[in-house]
Amino acid sequence: METTTLNKPALTAKDFATDQEVRWCPGCGDYSILAQVQKVMPTLGIPREQIAIISGIGCSSRFPYYMNVYGMHSIHGRATAIASGLKASRPDLSVWIVTGDGDGLSIGLNHTMHLMRRNFDVNVLLFNNQIYGLTKGQYSPTSEENKVTKSTPYGSIDHPFNPLALVLGADATFVARSMDRDVKHLQAMLLRAHGHHGTSFLEIYQNCNIFNDGAFETFTEKATKADEALFLENGQPLIFGANRDKGIRLDGFTPKVVSLNDGFSADDLWVHDESDIYKAQILTRMFDDPKLANHLPRPFGVFYETERPTYEDMMSLQLEEAKARKAADLDKLLRGNEVWNIA
Repeated sequence: METTTLNKPALTAKDFATDQEVRWCPGCGDYSILAQVQKVMPTLGIPREQIAIISGIGCSSRFPYYMNVYGMHSIHGRATAIASGLKASRPDLSVWIVTGDGDGLSIGLNHTMHLMRRNFDVNVLLFNNQIYGLTKGQYSPTSEENKVTKSTPYGSIDHPFNPLALVLGADATFVARSMDRDVKHLQAMLLRAHGHHGTSFLEIYQNCNIFNDGAFETFTEKATKADEALFLENGQPLIFGANRDKGIRLDGFTPKVVSLNDGFSADDLWVHDESDIYKAQILTRMFDDPKLANHLPRPFGVFYETERPTYEDMMSLQLEEAKARKAADLDKLLRGNEVWNIA
């Protein structure tokens, strides 16, 4: 049996599984995400008692029941707020937030945005299935226009949120996208998210086979994936296609698809730079639109990463500075600067 340097048995994926019956619909994409998280966790070298998973409400939010670590199934949209408090009080913990497009981008949108700007060192996994699954098939903030659901029988007239563009606008320091059915890519993105010091936001396309089956199949099916999905690699040109013969160039600020068989080479293409926030914003807007003559693939991978002090690090410094000063007068602090005498 493999052992660690402390002569303790090395953890495996099974060590992160619980004895709880997994209660998702058969075929749900959540099963794959759970399996990849359980496979990645042992490689992080973190004891289970140093990991906490916080969720809100929704199908994805049953996640803490199935992970043999500390966790909390909290309230609708507030997982980010609860996780922030946990990280502030226990900065030594590895904190993961599991949420969905309804939980995190509807009732919880305000908390999600403020988490991005505060930049706690936590990891957000947002399962996006473009539907409300737990409440049986209503349209969600990411459902496409004209989506016919139980709550929109004539089609949704709402314009959908773009999750990555949204958090990038809130000054997120790590923005990435993966999918449930590409297990190797998902594992790689989980590792990248964990390795980032600050708030990592990973959107995961997750198939709801009951209420929105096939929403992302053009990016997951073998017959179409190579031509419809663009996998980002830092420092590498944007190349895709079944024969790796298509690329992306920038015409001003507009991305264009070109053929590498028509006089263009890799040297002519857009080279991905994870530190370029301006190009990252263009990438987040590369959505599949069949009406466009210039059909663009959907990007997957790390769109943007930067370093910025985390909230808990700055709070710790502030507390140390306060301790270095002379002892504070609690009564004076509570009274403040404005005091009234009532006769």
